[in-house]
Amino acid sequence: MDAMRIDKWLWAARFFKTRSVAQEAVGLGRVRALGGQRMKASRDVKVGDTLEIDRGDEHFVVVVKGLSSVRGPAPVAQTLYEETAESLLKRTQKKDAMKVAFEPAHAIPKGRPTKRDRRRMEAVSFDGFDD
Repeated sequence: MDAMRIDKWLWAARFFKTRSVAQEAVGLGRVRALGGQRMKASRDVKVGDTLEIDRGDEHFVVVVKGLSSVRGPAPVAQTLYEETAESLLKRTQKKDAMKVAFEPAHAIPKGRPTKRDRRRMEAVSFDGFDD
């Protein structure tokens, strides 16, 4: 096999949990060829291609080292690509910066609070006040 669909490769390399999520990410422009060129989910990827992948807060620049049509264990999936040194350095620096300067917005629960969350918020907001 000399080429395969980009969405299938992203799924096999474990960048995305399902192939449909990989298709959606490619369609939204979160997966690009080197230089920022957008692509379609049906585009073929070959060994040696360089890809830019945005996954949440993470940004990867990887070189395709192998192709696989099946999703295997993580150690096998990691052999399908090699992350560039610059990309790895930037991700490490960002991770270290997040440890030092915690962003409070990331701690806010998404959606409606549970009953337990609401009770905790009320306990924090009313401590020390007597009616």
